[in-house]
Amino acid sequence: MQERYYSASPYNLVRIILGKPESEDGPNDNPYTRAAAALREWRQKSILAQDPEPSIYRYSQQFSAPANTPNTTLQFERQGFIALGKLEDYSSGIVYRHEQTLAKPKADRLDLLRATKAHFGQIFMLYSDPGGEIDQALTSSDPPDLEMCDEYGVLHRVWKISDSRTIEAVRKKMRDKKLIIADGHHRYETALTYRNERRAGGDDTKLAAYDFVMMTFVNMDSSGLLILPTHRVVHRLSNFSTDSFRAGAAKFFTVDETDPNVRPEGVMAMLREAGHGGTAMLAATGERAFLLSRPVPAEGIFKNVSLRQQSLDVVQLHKCLLEHVLGISEAAIRDQVNVTYIRDAGEALNLVRSGQANIAFLMNPVRMEQVRDIAFAGEVLPQKSTDFYPKLLSGLTIYALE
Repeated sequence: MQERYYSASPYNLVRIILGKPESEDGPNDNPYTRAAAALREWRQKSILAQDPEPSIYRYSQQFSAPANTPNTTLQFERQGFIALGKLEDYSSGIVYRHEQTLAKPKADRLDLLRATKAHFGQIFMLYSDPGGEIDQALTSSDPPDLEMCDEYGVLHRVWKISDSRTIEAVRKKMRDKKLIIADGHHRYETALTYRNERRAGGDDTKLAAYDFVMMTFVNMDSSGLLILPTHRVVHRLSNFSTDSFRAGAAKFFTVDETDPNVRPEGVMAMLREAGHGGTAMLAATGERAFLLSRPVPAEGIFKNVSLRQQSLDVVQLHKCLLEHVLGISEAAIRDQVNVTYIRDAGEALNLVRSGQANIAFLMNPVRMEQVRDIAFAGEVLPQKSTDFYPKLLSGLTIYALE
């Protein structure tokens, strides 16, 4: 993808947000210094133009769900708006996370932010507005200011909104909202770190540019919000046995053997139906397949796991099956030693049917209300529990701190 974007245009944003390393890189010439130089040059040449007036930006994404995922026949429109949001520590009870972060991605984003002093991607923030009043306030019959279709068939449209009364009305409605980070945890925590660095450096302006970050705000109560499942594929288990797995799984679930040649769309339909009654997942090996449902109470398995989390299919999978039945440690799961995360159900099935993996676990998606309740309780979900589809497009707007 990086190569494709590089060849697409000399001004493609990939040259800033994911620059190519070179063999002679050093402190004064590296992907981050080159990113800063490109940003300066593009601004000087008016490749990037600064908006002359305070604005927020209505953002619409029209899309259909990818193949081999739930709701593939439906068309969606996810609406939101791009604006600056004030950075808040998690302890303030305003911004909530729903997943853990890793050190390496944050170090990379921090180096880029230090060099460029700009934010290029939006933090995907969820807020609650059951009546949809904010989206209604931003609705316009005017043609969009930006419109483009990406390689996944998603239509992105952006409207600049500069009317001060509309902006103030939105600010007033948003003022007391609690926010959940849907996507962009690493960028958000990087922005917090950068803010703290600037404050520690003696820059104690009451409210400075670095106290804010660019966010896309999306109503979590909207019908256009789509969460996809992320399936688990287990590989490189030297002593794996399908019979042993089935016997172990039966201690925790009702196990029903099903058609081993079931197609991906059949799997997702089966899981949707079985999932109405609670936890359901499909375990597929090279020659057999099992529907696992109706969990059996298990003592000692969920030590230090809240009841909210125990109701999640993905927690049942990790604790009961990956850790207890297959004997994969939490560390090995976290570091992806034996587990690969895959969105496409067909790809997951192909890996086990071709002998490249031991077993695949196909999942239903986590529900928005589960994400909401766990996040607001100050807890986090297991890694790769949510896939808010589609991604926000980077570079539609850029927030330059200087």
